[in-house]
Amino acid sequence: MRQLLYFLIVLLVIPFVYSCKEKATNLEDEAEKRRADSLEQVRKAEEEERKRPRTAKDIDLTKAIAFEKYALEDEYPYKDTVRVFQWEKIKEQLAYVENFQRGKKRYAILQNYKNRNGEAPVVANFVRNAYKRVSDTAGNERYQSAPLYEEGRHERPAIYGRDGSLVELLSSDTIPMVKIAGISFEGTWEVPKRYVKTLGDSVQFDQVVVVDVTNQNICTIERTEPESWRVLSMNPATTGVHKPPYSMETPLGIFVLQEKKPKMYYVKDGTSVIKGYAPHASRFNNGGYIHGVPTNHPEAPIIEYSATLGTIPRSHMCVRNASSHAKFIYDWAKTLQSLIIVID
Repeated sequence: MRQLLYFLIVLLVIPFVYSCKEKATNLEDEAEKRRADSLEQVRKAEEEERKRPRTAKDIDLTKAIAFEKYALEDEYPYKDTVRVFQWEKIKEQLAYVENFQRGKKRYAILQNYKNRNGEAPVVANFVRNAYKRVSDTAGNERYQSAPLYEEGRHERPAIYGRDGSLVELLSSDTIPMVKIAGISFEGTWEVPKRYVKTLGDSVQFDQVVVVDVTNQNICTIERTEPESWRVLSMNPATTGVHKPPYSMETPLGIFVLQEKKPKMYYVKDGTSVIKGYAPHASRFNNGGYIHGVPTNHPEAPIIEYSATLGTIPRSHMCVRNASSHAKFIYDWAKTLQSLIIVID
């Protein structure tokens, strides 16, 4: 009788124990699945965050002033108004620099200083500007520019690409017509290879000079790590004035620092006679340089400062600085690895 009772108890207990174990196993499986799902969600969120285009809000911009002479404040008085450094607009530009550098690219610049690579053909729809020069409808002049063609249509260029513009190579740079995507401008184009200078895929643009033609100031900015930048200098500057036939505005946009000259000699308007020089000159577009105070004689000593700096546009196209600040940029900024960004 006892054996029968024991047998019945065992029959009742075994299913209960098995059921408990099965429930525990199921709970463990569900917990493991939840953990896996959670990790996958985190991974996807991190991937989406990594791919998300950066905006001005993502840019950490701090001050680490390395050139203190003539340093301006964020806001400062000018006559009966206040001038500023447009940090939000500058952050937007830095975010753009961050975004285009996130993927692997082969960089190049368009070059045609003084038409050395050949005068560009006339675009299909051209106008003559106030300087009586042929331009495209966007205002890009034929002189010193590269012709940009729509893909497969090489009869006439559609627009001009400015000297010093940054582009991405989309094809070999050895074929007659090189395919590019604009970084300094929009669109995908083809351009004769003689106008293209390849920079490669290892260059990093971590040095940026921002010129503000509205507030007549200039700042130098250096990237320390992704999305983190520091301001090294904040100085007055004088940009180009619209005054045909010889003086013109400093062009807006993104340009690559192309070359440096310890002295940039310039001629008297309308002649070939050397009038003077500007020291510590860094060229970024056509004949546009960031340089020091110009002299009125080719043998004159360097002039450090001018009371006209930071006032109104008055140069031929260049960006005038205190000569010591021009030297700071000259020594600091790397040729073909630094960007000059001109904003309004």
